[in-house]
Amino acid sequence: MSGMRQREGLIARVKQIRVAAAATDRQATDATEPAAATLHELELRVAHLEQQLRGLQDSVHRENVRLTRQLADVTARVEPAALAVALDKDARERGL
Repeated sequence: MSGMRQREGLIARVKQIRVAAAATDRQATDATEPAAATLHELELRVAHLEQQLRGLQDSVHRENVRLTRQLADVTARVEPAALAVALDKDARERGL
């Protein structure tokens, strides 16, 4: 199921980002840089995280739209009228 693989890939990327962020946090606290440089780095990091968050939101939205369409398709196929037509067609093709 490609949707499941996409979701697992997305989770793996989020975990990787968290690990990288934790490592960056440790490095930032160990270093004795001037406040202005640290502030600039934090601003860059926040901008990067905001960009990744937008990408994640877009991905979640696309997956939601895809699953909604898939559910609507399945629902339409199992409605009594559609199901009766499909069963009748199948029976005629098989000669039952």
